[in-house]
Amino acid sequence: MKRRHIFYSDQISQIEDNIKQLLNSQENFLSDVTVNSPRAVGDAIQEILANHLQDVLGEDVCKNYSAQFARRAMADLAFEDDQEFYYVIDVKTHRLSTKFNMPNLTSVERLARFYESDENVFAILMIAYEAQGTRVEVESVNFLPIEFLGWDCLTIGALGWGQIQIANSNAITINRGYSRKQWMLELCDALAEFYPREMSKIEERLKYFTKVRQLWLDHSD
Repeated sequence: MKRRHIFYSDQISQIEDNIKQLLNSQENFLSDVTVNSPRAVGDAIQEILANHLQDVLGEDVCKNYSAQFARRAMADLAFEDDQEFYYVIDVKTHRLSTKFNMPNLTSVERLARFYESDENVFAILMIAYEAQGTRVEVESVNFLPIEFLGWDCLTIGALGWGQIQIANSNAITINRGYSRKQWMLELCDALAEFYPREMSKIEERLKYFTKVRQLWLDHSD
């Protein structure tokens, strides 16, 4: 029988509810200044999760838990489960009153290398919230592997090999149970369109700076 990670189980909705309850049970942890800073709110929520997620998941599911990663690392949190799957978790927070939010998820090259192992899972823990005074009220929690996010709500940004981004955090498509194989094939198809567009942009920029160089060659000192 094929092993399945926790996102294919019936317990994931309960885990999401428990995370929501955990965050909403916290005493006010922001000030009048920090509540208006998405970075400060995100850091505070991530710290609460780092301290308590292992308890929420339970010892049967969550083993070898770690919450110590550099800011630019792929993961904010990580653990192994009882089926020997390894999860790295990227925590994303979104204030619902924000009209537009386009967060980076991960590098296409980094994800492709990570997914060379079927036991590796790159998970997104998305926390949508509103703030009243200095109190944060979590409205929804979505905890899922990246391949459950539909390509109609994702885009690729021109950073390095390409950066997978959520096009707009207010409009997210979730396809629970979606095939990783199919999603990765769709990623490759998206890159097959993305890279030629980037090449044409580079050619235009090269032509422009060829003209700029000529201008400066003819320029007086």
